[in-house]
Amino acid sequence: MTIKIGVIGTGAIGADHARRITNTLVGAEVIALTDVNLDSAHKVKSDLGLNAEIYPDGHDLIARSGVDAVLVTCWGAAHEEFVVAAIKAGKYVFCEKPLATTAQGCRNIVEAEMASGKRLVQVGFMRPYDSGYKMLKDTIDSGAIGEPLMIHAAHRNASVPEQYISPMAIHDTLIHELDVFRWLLDDDYVSAQVVFPRKTKYAHSKVADPQIVMLETKKGTRIDVEVFVNCQYGYDIQCSVVGEEGIANLPEPQAIVMRKNANLGQQLLTDWKDRFIDAYDVELQDFIDGVTNQNLTGPNSWSGLAAAVSADACVKAQESGQIEAIELPDTPDFYR
Repeated sequence: MTIKIGVIGTGAIGADHARRITNTLVGAEVIALTDVNLDSAHKVKSDLGLNAEIYPDGHDLIARSGVDAVLVTCWGAAHEEFVVAAIKAGKYVFCEKPLATTAQGCRNIVEAEMASGKRLVQVGFMRPYDSGYKMLKDTIDSGAIGEPLMIHAAHRNASVPEQYISPMAIHDTLIHELDVFRWLLDDDYVSAQVVFPRKTKYAHSKVADPQIVMLETKKGTRIDVEVFVNCQYGYDIQCSVVGEEGIANLPEPQAIVMRKNANLGQQLLTDWKDRFIDAYDVELQDFIDGVTNQNLTGPNSWSGLAAAVSADACVKAQESGQIEAIELPDTPDFYR
């Protein structure tokens, strides 16, 4: 069985997903495309040699009877509209983060999916598919380091553009940590605080950089995350889990160590797409397999809601300078 996929949004990530479905993954093909800029959709069709129809908008694409599943990779503000439409059409949908741009939008998706009686949505949080994070998860779950007490982490980018402002450090950057720590610890957050160290001279006037986000979970684990988006030297993701009996560190990406010109070292990545390229392949193959088997197992709509609620509390903490509560109900049985 070959899953017939329609892609809503053919910008960078949409085009890349269409490429991996066509050239790298198995069990699916792209048969429909749309974008607010239809020239972009036509270019993806031409570049990949697709036998795909171009639709004027996402609703027309979703309504096509031959489309089994939908990829929502358009701009974030339109995610809720198209995900809900796909659910109501009874079609599986892979939605890139954010699931919606507001917590209420995520709740609307959760309610629509639960009303459908079937898990139809997978959210594009790719870190649980990264080999290093999976090793870290296995180590924690095995009890090898005892109960987790603390996590020290960092999310660093070489630089960000002028349109990147302080709240984006949460909604666009920290959002991945907010999801993956819940998964690593099998725990939820209860509070957040944000503090601002001395500002780097490389940050423009609209962004406070770096920031340190401190989280507390229901089980009492304390987490601190350095978000530093003008670090200059590259793209760097760090995570160290301190347990009762040991410490487990996220492995560094595999790289050649060279001895040259009286130096010993290795090249660092500068692009997030390179850091997680394998994880993107694995997550989308998992979605295709889930649709084939009618059993999605990847990050779900509740994960998207939990990340959105937590992110909103972190932004509130940015503004207040206080410890802010994170209030999220227990996970419904539907999503367990």
